[in-house]
Amino acid sequence: MARIVRFHAKGGPDVLKLEEIEAPPPGAGEVAVALKAIGVNRAESMFRGGPYVEDPVFPARLGYEGAGLVTATGPGVTGFAPGDAVSLIPPLSITRWGSYGDTANFPADFLVKHPKNLSWVEAAAIWMQYVTAYGALVEIAKLAKGEFALITAASSSVGLAAIQVANAIGATPIAVTRTNAKKAALLDAGAAHVIASQEEDLPQRVQAVTAGKGARVAFDPVAGPALEQLAAGMAEGGIIIEYGALSPEPTPLPLFPLLVKNLSIRGYQYKEVVRNAASRERATRFILDGLAAGTLKPIIDRTFPLEQIVEAHRYLESNQQFGKIVVTV
Repeated sequence: MARIVRFHAKGGPDVLKLEEIEAPPPGAGEVAVALKAIGVNRAESMFRGGPYVEDPVFPARLGYEGAGLVTATGPGVTGFAPGDAVSLIPPLSITRWGSYGDTANFPADFLVKHPKNLSWVEAAAIWMQYVTAYGALVEIAKLAKGEFALITAASSSVGLAAIQVANAIGATPIAVTRTNAKKAALLDAGAAHVIASQEEDLPQRVQAVTAGKGARVAFDPVAGPALEQLAAGMAEGGIIIEYGALSPEPTPLPLFPLLVKNLSIRGYQYKEVVRNAASRERATRFILDGLAAGTLKPIIDRTFPLEQIVEAHRYLESNQQFGKIVVTV
C-alpha cells in the first residue's frame, strides 16, 4: 500500500488527508518513483482551495514536483531503470500525476536524471521555479544582458529563481517585496536593487535605479491594483508577464501607461514551456548547465515530513518563507 495525500473537497490546508491506497503499476510511457522529497508550490494551495486553472477530480491528488528512485517502468519507456535517481519537471496535470505521497507514477518525458551533487531536498526544489522563470524571462521576454527586470513576490521560490536566471543572463534584477524586512536577504540572494512596494514609491524608485529608462521586463504573480504601479515603472515597449493571481482584488487595466509606452501585458503558465518538447529541452539544458556552473542554486527555506503536509501548507500560506518549502518522505 502507498501513502498518498488526497483531498475530497476544496478548502483550507485541513482538507489534505494522508491515506493508504493501492498503488497502480505505471502505464504506457510512465515511470514509478519511490519519492524521497516533494517540492511545495503556491499553485498547489490554489488548486486545493480554488480558484485555479485546473479543477480537481475527487478524490484528488496534488503536487507538481518530486525526487526519488525509479522502481518500475511502464510499456514503451526507455532510458530509465530501477534504481535511477530522478526528479520531476512539472507535468501538464496536477491531479493526473500528483506527487504528494511516498510513491507515484509520472510521464517518462518529464523525468530528469538530476546532477549527483544535489540532495533529494534540492532536487525536489528545482524544476517548477526554474522552468517558470526561464520560460518567462528567456523564452518569452527574450531578456538580454544589460536590461532591467522587475521581479515581484521576489522572496518566493520562483522570484528567487528569476533573480538567479536574470543574473545568469547578465541582466539586472530589481526585486520587489512588500516591506524592507527581507531586503538584506534579497540582496544576498543576488538582487541588484530591492524596492519595498508598501514603503516606497515603486515607479520613482524604478526610474531612479534605471537612470530614467524604466524596466523592459516585469515578472509578476500578484496582479491586482499594483499592476498600475508596475506599468508606470516600465520602459517604452516593455512587457509585463503575469503568471499568477495572488491579489484578491480586481485587476484594473492600466490603460494610459499601456498606450503611452506601447506596453504588452502577457498571461503565462509554465505549461507553455513543458508541453513543447523543444522548449522543454532548452529549459532543461539551461537549468542543468546553471546548476553545474553554480549560477543556479535552489534556496531552501524549511522542510516538513510528509506526515505534516497540513502544517507545510499552513506555513506556505503564511507568506513567512524565503525560498522553497520541501516535504521529505
